[in-house]
Amino acid sequence: MKARVLFLLIAVASLLVGCKTKYPVAMQSGKEDIAYILFVGPLKTYGNGSRPVQVDVDGKKFDAKVVKPKTANRKGTQYGVATGRRNITVTFNGQTVYQKQLFLSSQETKIINLP
Repeated sequence: MKARVLFLLIAVASLLVGCKTKYPVAMQSGKEDIAYILFVGPLKTYGNGSRPVQVDVDGKKFDAKVVKPKTANRKGTQYGVATGRRNITVTFNGQTVYQKQLFLSSQETKIINLP
């Protein structure tokens, strides 16, 4: 009886070992080719995001929230832009507060400090 159970266990184990399984191959790709910008400024001027600034990146305009420096890393809203040289202009209440040409690398987060 013991020999029969042992033989059965060996037979089942050999069947399981002999079966070939196909696991899905994990496909890896490179990181996304995008950079991020984050706007940081004084709370009394920009109201921690309640008063957005207008941003122009090479002719593409959008509104952005400004956060105070202490919460920039935890709660800041990052905006994705294409990599390479970019002309960035930030206006607030009709006045230009920041204008610069930046070189942005892939997966880089550039923190722009506003006055």
